[in-house]
This record gives sequence, structure tokens and C-alpha cells, in this order.
Amino acid sequence: MDKVQFHSDLDRLIEILPEKVKRHIDYEKMDDVIEIVLDIGRMPEIRHSGGRIEGFGVEPITDEDLSYITHRIADFTTDNRSGIPGTLHRISAIRNRQGKIIGLTCRIGRVVTGTIACIKDFVTQGKSILFLGRPGVGKTTKLREISRLMADELAKRVIVVDTSNEIAGDGDYPHSAIGKARRMQVKQPEYQKDIMIEAVENHTPEVIIVDEIGTEAEAQAARTIAERGVMLIATAHGNTLENLIKNPTLSDLVGSIQSVTLGDDEAKRRGSQKTVLEREKQPTFDIVIEIIDRNTLAVYKDTSEAVDYILRGWPIRPEIRKVDQTYEVKPPEPIQKITPIEPKILPNPTDSLKYSFSRQNYVNEVKGFKKIYIYAVSRSIVEKVIERLDLNAEITRNLEDADVVIAHKNFAKGGAKILSTANDYRIQVFYVKTNSMAQIQKVMKEALGIQEASETLQGYYDEAERALDEAKAAIAKILEGEEHIELTPQNQKIRKLQHELIEQHNLASQSVGEGEQRHLKIVGGKDFQEKNVS
Repeated sequence: MDKVQFHSDLDRLIEILPEKVKRHIDYEKMDDVIEIVLDIGRMPEIRHSGGRIEGFGVEPITDEDLSYITHRIADFTTDNRSGIPGTLHRISAIRNRQGKIIGLTCRIGRVVTGTIACIKDFVTQGKSILFLGRPGVGKTTKLREISRLMADELAKRVIVVDTSNEIAGDGDYPHSAIGKARRMQVKQPEYQKDIMIEAVENHTPEVIIVDEIGTEAEAQAARTIAERGVMLIATAHGNTLENLIKNPTLSDLVGSIQSVTLGDDEAKRRGSQKTVLEREKQPTFDIVIEIIDRNTLAVYKDTSEAVDYILRGWPIRPEIRKVDQTYEVKPPEPIQKITPIEPKILPNPTDSLKYSFSRQNYVNEVKGFKKIYIYAVSRSIVEKVIERLDLNAEITRNLEDADVVIAHKNFAKGGAKILSTANDYRIQVFYVKTNSMAQIQKVMKEALGIQEASETLQGYYDEAERALDEAKAAIAKILEGEEHIELTPQNQKIRKLQHELIEQHNLASQSVGEGEQRHLKIVGGKDFQEKNVS
């Protein structure tokens, strides 16, 4: 938004202020102001985007001052919000116990462009996107810009469901910030869910934009919209995806969470407790974007995968995008999803092995170049380890660019700010106990996920191939009529692979024996029928 347009819109807000407030407004100092706060009995305040608050004027606010303003704006809705027609400004009221207005927050609305350029490749995929972030971080601003992009540049039929006129401003004419998108106003916040459904049923949109999904009914309405094939762009209460998963009211947006009790064998196979949390269904939103701050976004490109990883306690790091940087728009990379294997014979037993390794996170091979940020760890030793192991990695001085952080455990408390920032950027932190070559090398292998792969993978493949070949031969005999067959003893990981291979042929198996003699028994014939009946 250019300065002329901003000052023109700002004039519309200043016009409704009492003269004793108006005459102290300095236009040259308003560029970064987000709110003017007027509380009865106190001096007026200006709040800047950086958190700075300054009082101004020479007289405290009176009841008459507040009445002067409220008589010049539309009536407040049930959420105590009003606005000024043709602008994005919002006036919010604070009331006493008797309902009398004793304070006003005049939030200055402005059109900001360029905030979605860094995620344009995701927006143009046609997938539903959910934005998360704390209040005031710019969620609504991004919805406005996406509305304009979809309606004007991509020529989509866009409907903005505008509760309290938050997105397109007050009045019957929507603000130009949303471009050619159509706007449906919501009389009261509690009706938002109904207008969402009405938009789909009556106006054949290709895209629906909604701000602040906050109730279970609205979450259900969002699912209904997505299931009808309409692209949904929305924001929700919650700062992070992990917060949203734990919110019983809104967890349906990311697939709902259910508690599942596993059998003994299954719990052992997974290496987990008997009661675990699992995703119940497909998420309403395909992509989740956390707005960390006004210049930083964390993108989860596959909500299903992200939720599954978080529930299993596996490390996952979203893609970090910077608003002030440009990114090449390219076709999305195929995502390796964790899904059950179809009941069929795999052409190569190692395919099953690779699947299991990926799902259990035993092998997290180095995927491209890695940047390591170190804190209180010997730089020279880290460089020697990278050279000795021929790692595709380097040390970075910029925490935001890092893929992993390696920190000295004894200095963790002193580096709390750095480690907190790493957590904000979803960067996994690994700790060394000492600055010795052996300790740093061990932790770096763990951090880069190469320990299992480099030291034991080939031998494991050979052993697993033999075990799977044995299982395939036994399966063939069972299908020909054998009652049951017992396989040779194997370790837990390989038994798990055999279990999966057997399940692909709709046969049953169980682990029998103790210790090193533990092995699988494949059940067929009458035994299999009786097991299924029971």
C-alpha cells in the first residue's frame, strides 16, 4: 500500500476521534502504528508494531470522548467489533459489568503486499491451506493477498466469508485489497459456520477464504467444504501444528486424533506402548503453514505425514520460508507417505525392507546437503569429522539456515535463547557431553541419520533378503494347503518384515519361542480359519 493511500485511509479513522486526541496525531510517526488505545480515565496511547507503547495528549479520556466515537461508527456486533466503511480499520470495545463501554481499541488496517510471494508455489497448487500463528502476526493480511491473487491473477471464483468484516472492511462495498473476490458478510460470529455452508451451496465457488475457525461446528463446516472439492484457505486459533493436534475442538482440521489399544504382538512390532494416539481420518487441510513472525513461515507440505510423525514422536522439520526472499515456483516433489502396502507379492524383498526402514525411521539417510549450526562445540573437531567421514555437510553461522543444531550439554542453559530460536524454526537439537573427537563424531552421525546406514545396512539387507525369501517359500506352501509352517529364528526387526510380507497375502502369523530362538509361525488351513472365526 502506498503512503498516499495509507494516509487517505488513516484520515478516515482520525475523523471519528475527539479533537483533543486528533490534534496530537503526527502522521510522520504513524507508519508502523498498529493501534490507538483509548481507555476512560487514562491518557491515550499509540502502540507500534515492534511493541513500543507511547502516551500522547495532555488530557485523560472521558466518557464523552468514547461516546463521541461510538456515535460515528456502526453498532458493535456481539463480539464487540465495529469498523469504518471503505477501510480496513477495526474498532473494538471494552465494557464494564453493566455493558457500558469504558475503552476502545482502534486497530489500524493497511494493505500489505508481497507477504505471500514466498509461498506462491503452494497457494497455486489448488490444495487447501491452513494458517496458524499468534494474534497480530499477519494471518488476515495473508488471506487478503491470497484472495486477490486467486481472483485476479488466477481468475478463480473466490468467496470471502467475512466475519465481523475483518478481511474486506466495513460497509457494503468490499475493500479493493481482496481484488475481484466476492464477500459474504456474517451478521454475528456464531453464524460463521452457516455462511460457510451457504457459500458452497448457493454461489458455486472454487475457493473459499475464512478467518479464525474457532469452534467444532466451524471445523465440521470446513470439512464439508473440503469434501465437496472446494479449495479452502483459512486461519485457526493456535500457534503451532502440535498445539492444534492437542486441541480437541479443532483437531478435526488435521484429521482428528483417536486413542488406539494395540495387541501385544502389534505393540512389540511397533516398539511402542499398547495405547497409542493415531490420526483418525484424512485432514481437512492438505498444507499447514505456521507464521512464526512477520518475515518467517514454516510450511508442512503434507499435513497427513506431519501429524503422523508428530504423534509417533519422530523428528520432522517443516520447510522454512522467508517473506523477503524469492523461491522458484516448481512442481511439488513426490512425498513418501506412510501407508499400508497393498496385498500383493513384492517383486524384490528389499522393497519391503526399504519400506520398513523408512516407516520405523531406522535409516534417515542424508537427503542432499546439510548445514550444521554449532553452539559451544569445537569447530575444528566438527570440521575434522566432516572431512573424515566425507559428509555432505558444512558448518553455518546462520541459525535460520541450519538443518540441525549440535550444542554442548553443559552450556544448554546459557544458550537458552539460541535453543529457543532453534525450536521456533523446528530445528532438531543434538547434545554432546564433551568436546572429544569420539563424542562429537557419535552425535554428528546421529544428527545426520547415517549411523545405522553406514555401519550395518548392507549386512542387514543380506540377512533380511534371505529371511524374506524363506517367508515367501513358506507362504507358497501354505497357499497350497499346508496347515502351518515355522520359520527359522530372526531378530525383532526382521520378524517384523516377515510379518508384513505374510499380511500382504492375507495370512496370519505369530511370534513363538524365547530369546534368540524367537521366530514366526505362519498359520494356514484349518488353523487359519479357526483363528479368523475366533
